Amino acid sequence: MPVPVNIQTAIMRAPEIPLPFYRYLYRQVGARWQWVDRLRMSDEQLTLTLNDKRNNISVLYVNGAPAGFYEYFCEDEDTIELSHFGLIEHALGLGIGKWFLLQALYAIWTLNPKRVTTTTNNLDHPRALQLYQMFGFSPVSTGTGIVRPLSDKELLEMARKG
Repeated sequence: MPVPVNIQTAIMRAPEIPLPFYRYLYRQVGARWQWVDRLRMSDEQLTLTLNDKRNNISVLYVNGAPAGFYEYFCEDEDTIELSHFGLIEHALGLGIGKWFLLQALYAIWTLNPKRVTTTTNNLDHPRALQLYQMFGFSPVSTGTGIVRPLSDKELLEMARKG
């Protein structure tokens, strides 16, 4: 599956991603899908999570600008979880979503796990489940996401962190 014509892309691993840059990516990708868990983490908690040697983050750049990221977690030698995946708003509609997911899955499968997992719910993109199934995932359970918006106090704290 090639990248669409006239789009320059790069995917770069970010082994020591700076917290402000990670939070920027997480907010930009996840805001419309109600991602808030990592935004609620303290600097210390987030640093421990991101710097865990089992955690891996790669950033997508399109025409020189950050355009999305994927993150996976090696639960054990047999199981890897695709824990975060998505595009920033300006990269939607360019026809790169399937290609980017394929790149993420290639990166994971090169580690030879027996099983790759991911989690999605009703708060995710309407076609997320269909896309994951297209790439070989099988649903094993269903659940409903709960919207827990950030409070004004949390938003102010995030603004201070950058």
